[in-house]
Amino acid sequence: MTIPNLDSVFISQRTPLLRTLVKIVKNASIAEELVQETYLRVARSLRDKPVDHLEPFLFQTGRNLAFDHLRRERMQSRTMLDDVPDAIMQAVPAPGSSSEDSLHAERLLQRLGNALEQLSERQQRIFILSRLHGQGYAEIAAELGVSTSTVQKELKLIMTLCMTLLERLAPPT
Repeated sequence: MTIPNLDSVFISQRTPLLRTLVKIVKNASIAEELVQETYLRVARSLRDKPVDHLEPFLFQTGRNLAFDHLRRERMQSRTMLDDVPDAIMQAVPAPGSSSEDSLHAERLLQRLGNALEQLSERQQRIFILSRLHGQGYAEIAAELGVSTSTVQKELKLIMTLCMTLLERLAPPT
């Protein structure tokens, strides 16, 4: 199938595809982004090789993107919380806490940001890919052209630096 065929199939199936993705990700705006990404991915695929059954391919691509999104979200939330000690989590001000707590939290974030800026470019990239994008060691290693062991060691070093900084700056309990 060609791109003009994709356009007509996409237009006719856009609403059912959107409904399907909303059911999976439980968020209409994310589902809308995934619908757009689906179109782009399918269009790229069509440039490489023809697809005989475009409609099922469109839906399968959308579902795969939705499940990838959910996996990244789950990995990110689990990874970010697993690396933070309970004492640090307790030090984060709750909504409606005092302005002093908010100011302290703001200072912590500023200093953490400054510490991250001191990392090498590769270390910053590893941190971003792991903690913000939820990528695993192997994915990061492949993207950066380094070994999985290097990624693990760098990430351990980065998290140690961050935790040391946070522990040093945490208010006494």
